[in-house]
Amino acid sequence: MGKFLWFVGLASLGVAAYVVYNDSLGVRTADGADDLSAQIGNWGTKSRVKGTGGVLGGKIEQGLGSLVGDPAVEGQGALDETVGRVKDAAGQAAHAVSDAIDNAKG
Repeated sequence: MGKFLWFVGLASLGVAAYVVYNDSLGVRTADGADDLSAQIGNWGTKSRVKGTGGVLGGKIEQGLGSLVGDPAVEGQGALDETVGRVKDAAGQAAHAVSDAIDNAKG
């Protein structure tokens, strides 16, 4: 479990760095802090929604695999659930970054 938390933490930092330094966002000055915060928050919300969907879909897939006795389907469901949890955690981290930007503005 410890390795998973490290992975989620590092992935979250990577996502935050990508969003902050990505030129396609068009945010290059401190004046764009509101826009940056909003964009990071929006990305975080989308990631959390996709993650929650993945978790639910994975659980359903695991249940179906168990019902029909197919360990491959059950395993794929477990993988989908894990990926969903990582996406949700990344979204939570993006919200934390967005909140930190808002708090830093004063």
